[in-house]
Amino acid sequence: MSTLGSKSNPYDAIIIGAGHNGLVCAAYLAKAGRKVLVLERRHLVGGAAVSESLYPGFTYSVCSYVVSLLRPWIVRDLELVKHGLNIVPLECSYTPQLEGPGLCRWPDPDKNRREIARLSPKDADTYPEFGRAVGRLSRFVKPFIDSPAPDPLSLNPKDLWQLLGMGKAFRELGDDLTALQFKLTTMSGVDFLREWFESDELIAPMSCSGIIGTFLGVKSPGTAYVLLHHYMGEIDGSSRAWGFAVGGTGAISESIASSARSFGAEIRCEAPVSRVLIDRGSATGVVLEDGDELCARTVISGCEPRLTFNKFVGAEHLPSEFATQVDRYKCRGSSGKVNIALDRWVDFTGRPGDGMHMRGDIAIAPSTDYLERAYDEAKYGDFSKRPYINLVFPSLLDRGMAPPGKHVMSCFVQYAPYDISEGPEHWPAKREAFGDAVVDTLAEYMPGLKDAILHRQVLTPWDLEQDFGLTEGNIFHGELGLEQLLFQRPVAGWARYKTPVRNLWLCGSGAHPGGGIMGAPGGIAAREMLKAGAV
Repeated sequence: MSTLGSKSNPYDAIIIGAGHNGLVCAAYLAKAGRKVLVLERRHLVGGAAVSESLYPGFTYSVCSYVVSLLRPWIVRDLELVKHGLNIVPLECSYTPQLEGPGLCRWPDPDKNRREIARLSPKDADTYPEFGRAVGRLSRFVKPFIDSPAPDPLSLNPKDLWQLLGMGKAFRELGDDLTALQFKLTTMSGVDFLREWFESDELIAPMSCSGIIGTFLGVKSPGTAYVLLHHYMGEIDGSSRAWGFAVGGTGAISESIASSARSFGAEIRCEAPVSRVLIDRGSATGVVLEDGDELCARTVISGCEPRLTFNKFVGAEHLPSEFATQVDRYKCRGSSGKVNIALDRWVDFTGRPGDGMHMRGDIAIAPSTDYLERAYDEAKYGDFSKRPYINLVFPSLLDRGMAPPGKHVMSCFVQYAPYDISEGPEHWPAKREAFGDAVVDTLAEYMPGLKDAILHRQVLTPWDLEQDFGLTEGNIFHGELGLEQLLFQRPVAGWARYKTPVRNLWLCGSGAHPGGGIMGAPGGIAAREMLKAGAV
């Protein structure tokens, strides 16, 4: 047994997984004076928020690639700017078309109005009104992602006060916004947007936010709320903003790790955990895959709930009903990632050049029917031959991501179902065909693309599970369906980071408030543990 974290000298907390939430949790606990150890199975910190150089001179944001929900209070409390965090805004959202210039949505309202008016003068008038309404709803929802999940069954005065505050805020929305809120929780993204807009060329890219990380189509009920979740983007006080971290998303994780270390946290990479030590119903430490045992007063998992409970804990240590609910927790990965190194700039035929329209995100989403057909293929166990692709050019935002004159493309791709018809284990044999489908689709809009490719990295949901611990390849540690949010994430009655195993807590995206590079699960979990005197 290691002398560090021994029974006579245990850590206050051991955190499994150095994803950004685990690092945030570690930083807060260490800042409060606790002796903290973070264990990471890979060779670098960050989990799915990592930057790696896989081809000489080029840096990829391997999995996560943009940021918007990183909570401002975490940036302030952990002094992340001092530790190197630098996020630049994405200037616009561009949707190319095979014919014509496509659509750019700009941050400048006058420029944006003129752009949308080409498609529909009515939509140009409605767009600011829509932004104000959904912005108000975002402000209503935002306190929920900065505090523990409400418990509707609790009689604790603090919980009752929280529920009363929610009711008061809901009443203050007014009848129109209350009706809008109900529609968001029941409608599809497309149907919801069609109540506002008439141009399918505008509706299609806007509806895409409702399917990110879910195994649903843009016309599936419930996707309107996921749209709102992504609409809450915030960078440096600017609402509905999305950005790119200089150095890639790994730079976010590195800044949090640097902050945690400055407060005294210890972080060990290449230290995979085999299981959680449990003695008479209490977590007492962990066993590493090399057999080393480390003791702690509290064990915290930043991993996905099914991985945590089924692999590290085991059903024999869980109440049967809880174990059943964990098994029912839906992951259903539906997306993949393709990173590409380019020898030169390649034009989009609709809008040539590397101007400001390229310094945002680019959505291959020409119509709602196109997006629904992509989903149809996935429903029956195959990847989309013409998928939805959201891409950015990191090398335009940070010249250090590629050599001079060369570029990096970061492509998020949907749909790529984990459960392909042949079985998930057959994904490695289909990996390159999936990558080809992405490149073939992009080449329709960028005719010179194939000749400019120097290197590509293709990640399927199977790869995301095997390499990054994302069960079924789900990027949010579980779908963001309404039945898996708030007091039901991950299991009803266990949404406040505690688990049925004493001294075992959760701090990852599978806990409230969910996925995205926000850090809130880690930060709130740390606050709750410190408040309860659990660590």
